Amino acid sequence: MKNQTLIQKVGQFFFPAVFINDTEENIQETERLIKEHNIGGLTFFHSRASAATNFESKKKIVFNDDSYQKIKDLIVRYQKAAATPLLISIDAEWGLAMRIEKTPQYPYAITLGALPESKSNLVYEVGKQIGLDLKAAGIHYNLSPLADINNNPNNPVIGYRSFGEDKQKVADFSVEYLKGMSEVGVLGCLKHFPGHGNTNVDSHLGLPVLNETLEELLENELYPFIKGIENNVDSIMIGHLAVPSLNDGKNTSATLSKPIIETLLREQLGYDGLVISDALNMHSVSKLYETKGELEWEAFNAGNDILCFAENVPEGIQAILKNASQERIEESFNRIINAKEKVGILSGNTFTSGELDFEKASALNFEIAQNSITKITDNSNTKLAFEAQKNNQLAKLSLYKNIGNTFFQTLNSKLESPEFAFDSLETSDIKSIATALEKFETIIISLFVPKAKPMNNFEIDDAVLEFLSGLFQTKKCILYVFGNPYALPIIPNIKKASGLIQVYQDFNEFQKNAGIQFLENSACNGKLPVNIDLQ
Repeated sequence: MKNQTLIQKVGQFFFPAVFINDTEENIQETERLIKEHNIGGLTFFHSRASAATNFESKKKIVFNDDSYQKIKDLIVRYQKAAATPLLISIDAEWGLAMRIEKTPQYPYAITLGALPESKSNLVYEVGKQIGLDLKAAGIHYNLSPLADINNNPNNPVIGYRSFGEDKQKVADFSVEYLKGMSEVGVLGCLKHFPGHGNTNVDSHLGLPVLNETLEELLENELYPFIKGIENNVDSIMIGHLAVPSLNDGKNTSATLSKPIIETLLREQLGYDGLVISDALNMHSVSKLYETKGELEWEAFNAGNDILCFAENVPEGIQAILKNASQERIEESFNRIINAKEKVGILSGNTFTSGELDFEKASALNFEIAQNSITKITDNSNTKLAFEAQKNNQLAKLSLYKNIGNTFFQTLNSKLESPEFAFDSLETSDIKSIATALEKFETIIISLFVPKAKPMNNFEIDDAVLEFLSGLFQTKKCILYVFGNPYALPIIPNIKKASGLIQVYQDFNEFQKNAGIQFLENSACNGKLPVNIDLQ
């Protein structure tokens, strides 16, 4: 490895994107790239339509139940094409399911953030299980978790992906997640340095600007990264966000900023590990330079070791060779080789060990549900419901999921009542549901929030919001919310609900726990990880 030529060493900095569900022509093109340019690794996405910025078109994502076997086969194929073993990476924040169908999914970071600090071991277990799942597929490097502190409720891209707005909890849980992956030999990554939480622009599409001073950043945004550095984090990803106070007043993306990477991260914070850019195809940086290879050079010159989602590999290699010092090339090369040595791929570790363990994932999700469900308001929900049932005054309403959902099935063991469901404006008639509910005084409502991202009110229809508002003002409503807690403030008159329970995920394990909690009127151990202002 140490005897590679300079051009071979520079090739190691490039981690182009590859797609599980791709054409044979594209796969062969990747094989040529590997053979001709000695690239260091690959970053996997489900398909071109699903990749960051959806860069080719707004094509619909086509699901493929064979994606897991396909990625395993592709990794073997790509490794065969490589003279230097490839470091295989993926962004799997909540498990392989973030990118691959029919694989275990774990809760979003915001759900884990609702766990009490005393249950941080569950975050460690999530990191460990995700690591084992990645190993089974042949993946060495998870571009997770987020160390971003989500202190802006209008953030369009971080939100549910952050452990919350408490810097201590974000730091502790990030480190636990990293330790879990490290335990099974998978590399981790803290992102998006110096902190993407307090932004209201999606960096896939534009450039967010942070206006904090260095002192303010050290007090809050940088805190989890500092804790990660103290715990020997494998890598740190630089975010596409501008911080003028750290960059001579300029609105330059941190990914392209020497003062942010070399001065702040390397010199002031003392980090000597692997630094990876955020995806270089993202619009906040990809449209800055007309000459192919210039973006890759600028990102490398700023201090990145790995150029993630680099789209101009041959040109980028030549630009770095032309402009970089040999000393700087050797520094980044050595960091990448150290990472490859750590996971054992230079000594023949094939890394495709073990199988996906769905039972273990389910048991872990069940335990997380037991400890994360959060009671926001409670006016003796259980007693209210049983009294209403006795008087034939109880009904159940499911929004965006049918009445066969696990939550209702669990309740029905002791609390049968008429049930109604709204699926979509196309298939359900809200007016007829409203008319049918008029004769009941108490309603248990399960709201399955359609989307995790806040765009378009989480895809909750205006008609549904209006319907809920009316119910809260005229009925005794007990609302269970399966989804992002940031959806709560958009629901009018939610304060008038008799009971409000936040459940975070719609997994069967969470629905079942919610039903058990209701029937037994048991304590809820979770705590909202973000501040919510209810209407």
